[in-house]
Amino acid sequence: MADPRTLRGLIVDYGGVLDDPADGALLLAYARRAAAAGIRTALFSGAHAVPDEVAAAFGTVLLGAVRGARKPSPDSFAAAAAELGLPAGDCVVVDDMGACVRGAAAAGAVGVRHTGAETTLGELEVLLGVPARD
Repeated sequence: MADPRTLRGLIVDYGGVLDDPADGALLLAYARRAAAAGIRTALFSGAHAVPDEVAAAFGTVLLGAVRGARKPSPDSFAAAAAELGLPAGDCVVVDDMGACVRGAAAAGAVGVRHTGAETTLGELEVLLGVPARD
């Protein structure tokens, strides 16, 4: 298992992860707690726009292609990590699409496939060392 002291970045997808009213609110609260604990956070989505309140929960917002690469390309996840000033291997990527989780893992990141907030929060707590709840 990854050492939480080496994972310093959290990259989260919007569609299928943060756009659900119940799950999204829990994951946004986690992103805020992670940022307060010193984790660098990014919202990374293929969408052209996201709600302002969602974007405000992240230190970096990346929409569409990043440095010419699009999800699920491993290059896109490496570029997203670089936008945080980190190597991909220092990041956890949360996405609901298996192809994107595989792309993130191919870039060297730890991929978490989102199927529900409780499972995802449990994984993030272990990987980042930030409590799932206040």
